Amino acid sequence: MKLSFIGGCSPSNLSVFVNTNLLRPICFSSMSSPPTSLKPQIPLFLRPPLHSASVSDIRKWHDWAKNLASSVGTTFVDSDNGPDSDLLCRELKWLMEDAIEDHTGIEELYNLWKQRIEERRPFQYLVGCEHWRDLVLSVQDGVLILGPETKLIVDLVADVVSNNEGLREGLWADLRTGTGALAIGIRRILGSRGRVIATDLSPVALSVAAFNVQKYGLQTTQDVIELRQGSWFKPLKDVEGKLAGIVSNPPYIPSDNILGLQAEVGRHEPRLALDGGLNGMDDLLHLCNGAALMLRPGGFFIFETNGDKQCKSLAKYIENDIRGSFHSLDIDFAGIQRFLTGFCQ
Repeated sequence: MKLSFIGGCSPSNLSVFVNTNLLRPICFSSMSSPPTSLKPQIPLFLRPPLHSASVSDIRKWHDWAKNLASSVGTTFVDSDNGPDSDLLCRELKWLMEDAIEDHTGIEELYNLWKQRIEERRPFQYLVGCEHWRDLVLSVQDGVLILGPETKLIVDLVADVVSNNEGLREGLWADLRTGTGALAIGIRRILGSRGRVIATDLSPVALSVAAFNVQKYGLQTTQDVIELRQGSWFKPLKDVEGKLAGIVSNPPYIPSDNILGLQAEVGRHEPRLALDGGLNGMDDLLHLCNGAALMLRPGGFFIFETNGDKQCKSLAKYIENDIRGSFHSLDIDFAGIQRFLTGFCQ
């Protein structure tokens, strides 16, 4: 008897990649699409079936993988607040629950699990996808894995646009889009004429974002989500002073703190998406200055930060150094002081 196997995302989630009837139209501009030579890694569960393994091979691999995970104990937790054996065994269970199609070979499974335990490679990179809100997104090495708090940005935007037609039908920008998660999430809550430009400096990130945007969208003649490559506001010169909203999850970790992060993050996630300079504020300050020029009157911004201290420092900077540019600054949402929001004068 043969069993087939994959990793990461259950086939029951496949519909979110291909069923677009319930979603608003999303596409990316052929004018500004990422280089065609860059092909994103296809999630394991979307790869064509090419391999098979016997029941005994699968059991042997599972027993080996479980013993390896169990041997970790609390070592990673004690070291850098990493995963313990219980979490690693849950990840292994997810792999086994997805053992339905022949998408990878048994040798690759051994190699992947060694990378997970011995190198602390993130589980999302192993399987090529991550669950975020109600999305299942392609992700790979070189692209930031979003934390759970970032989903609150979409909730905040939903609150703001719910009774503001100008913002709901306007042009938004998602800076350092990564997987395209925020751009997709925000586009789905905008009105029929609402658009999003998603930018990133990394061509790898843009190729992944393009994959996700296409999988969640309908091809239309209108660029409902447009991808542009470049640093921060440089790709947006043609829309200066016209943006209804700007969102960003920028690098905000102080440079000296990168090595102390959880190994899955500090060793493997792109430093470009993590390192915010000496005090973690370099890109956040740049965003505040740029937003003052790029937003139209009444436009809204929300930036994720490292927490309360950075939020207060940014608010003080806006009030003292770019006085008169913004109003209604806020750093508290649902009791979480991690996001700075405001409106352009």
